Amino acid sequence: MSLFTLSLIAIVPIITILIFLVLLNWPATRAMPIALIVTALIAMFVWGTDGAVVAGAAFNGLITALEVIFIVFGAVLLLNTVKESGAINTIRRGFTGISPDRRIQAIIIAWLFGSFIEGAAGYGTPAAVAAPLLVAIGFPAMAAVMVTLIIQSTPVSFGAVGTPIQIGVNTGLTDQSTVLTALNGTGMNYADYLMYITSNVALIHGIVGTLIPLLLVAMLTRFFGPNKSFREGLKVWKFALFAGISFTIPYYFIGFFLGPEFPSLLGSLVALSIVVPATRKGLFMPPKEEQFDFPPRSKWEEDWFGTLNHEPEREEGTQRSISMGMSWLPYILVAGLLVASRTVEPLAAALKAPAIVFENTFGSGITTTSTPLFLPGFLIIIVSVLTFFLHRMKSSDYARAWKSSFKTAASAGIALIFAVPMIKIFLNTSLAADKVSAATEALVGQNMPIVLAESVSVVAGDFWPIVAPAVGALGAFIAGSNTFSNMMFSLFQFGAAGNIGLDVQQSGIVVAMQAVGGAAGNMICVHNVVAASATVGLVGKEGALIRRVFLPLTYYLLAAGFLGMAIIHGIVNVWLIVYTLIVIAYLARLFTAKHNLSPVVVR
Repeated sequence: MSLFTLSLIAIVPIITILIFLVLLNWPATRAMPIALIVTALIAMFVWGTDGAVVAGAAFNGLITALEVIFIVFGAVLLLNTVKESGAINTIRRGFTGISPDRRIQAIIIAWLFGSFIEGAAGYGTPAAVAAPLLVAIGFPAMAAVMVTLIIQSTPVSFGAVGTPIQIGVNTGLTDQSTVLTALNGTGMNYADYLMYITSNVALIHGIVGTLIPLLLVAMLTRFFGPNKSFREGLKVWKFALFAGISFTIPYYFIGFFLGPEFPSLLGSLVALSIVVPATRKGLFMPPKEEQFDFPPRSKWEEDWFGTLNHEPEREEGTQRSISMGMSWLPYILVAGLLVASRTVEPLAAALKAPAIVFENTFGSGITTTSTPLFLPGFLIIIVSVLTFFLHRMKSSDYARAWKSSFKTAASAGIALIFAVPMIKIFLNTSLAADKVSAATEALVGQNMPIVLAESVSVVAGDFWPIVAPAVGALGAFIAGSNTFSNMMFSLFQFGAAGNIGLDVQQSGIVVAMQAVGGAAGNMICVHNVVAASATVGLVGKEGALIRRVFLPLTYYLLAAGFLGMAIIHGIVNVWLIVYTLIVIAYLARLFTAKHNLSPVVVR
């Protein structure tokens, strides 16, 4: 088969997801089983992958799905714990005290607090923690998930204490002869080169990501405001840009000088220490008469609601009054434990030690390993138990929190149990020798994502750097992880850059663009969307969420692509002009959007 034919086959699983989940708006519980079956059949009977490998990959995906469900359960349990103890009422009053404006609350909780959780844990944890918290203070469930998905971009490349770079890019490039040979004579060793890639990831994210808080609030007011207007969000542009640069400037310098472990983690802490006090003092804040709130709940559209929105509010008088510090203590403990478990080596080793290993499953050669105590879900459950004692809760209240959390996590289980195995099969496909022509013989043994990327590189030619972020996003959409996307495509991106005549340093910038695109792809990756939706009980509306976040995703990929071209070819050039025009056109589109635009309605 030709490269074109192989590419058409490889894209069928993705098209299946887009048709059923996004276009037909089927719930993931119906769409993903079909996608799983289609992918498995193509892998075995068209791609030529051994059936044992398909079975082993599916089992690996099942274990991964259970791990994600475990994280979802922990996040929801913590929320339900602070709700039942009454602490959520104190937290709600605290945010109202900082600002009753929902735009400001979204920026502080989603952009700043969410980026901190991403830096500590990664793997979709920010949405699992921040989205329920937003719902608890009065956000519609769909709005809460949307804004937490949008921030799954800038901090992601340095999430989980730098895992997408340290494990993802490093695994893709380390010990590769083509990379080591190219470095000869440059004066850089491999460690220097990885640091060079890191600094470029931080630079591109830092520039492109500065506008994310502004886009976040514009999307919030457009889809969930009484006037359905982008402009209403853009009115807080001063505060949004202030919050953006408060994070991205320290983020860049930390990445440049310290490496990939701490830009998101420390950058967000610096930003929180700047933005929250400034907010309390009223700096860059909108006038009181222009404060934004959602319509009355009676006027919310049906699709805005999750099960958490339908839960009756507990009367504050029936619960103890809990101080602000004690109310926030569970979240502080979660953040502290996540950081310690990822940075304190003895603790990390102890948590990883009780590993469950399934070797060579079904004779596939695929080994599945799970370390349940190292998962964020376990640490969050520990904090929930501690909160029971710290908040002096009644046993009946705490039992109610566990019961409600089981129900919420179970609702996510069906979709994830089909979605993640489908992804793992897609990644573990291996092209059989009898499926290729003489021209595509080099692709024997490659999986479907690599074949797709190869075909895109042939079409893009010299404009490959512009496309590179989109390939990274495709990898994240498929694999559900920036880390896995970087593992798959880093060496491919390096090779594609060399094929169009770029030198080793320019090729490093292309690899950096891969990491940036892979981070942005987390906005729409299926298992992130499903897991985040499940934490607020928003099951069956995944397609509507993916459609809504396509707008900021498109901005991120185009801006990163053209900015990367500008960096590769020199700072003052046509590509920088194109990048600037993209940003201007994008903002102009938001500023000139009419107030009476109809919202996306999911039926």
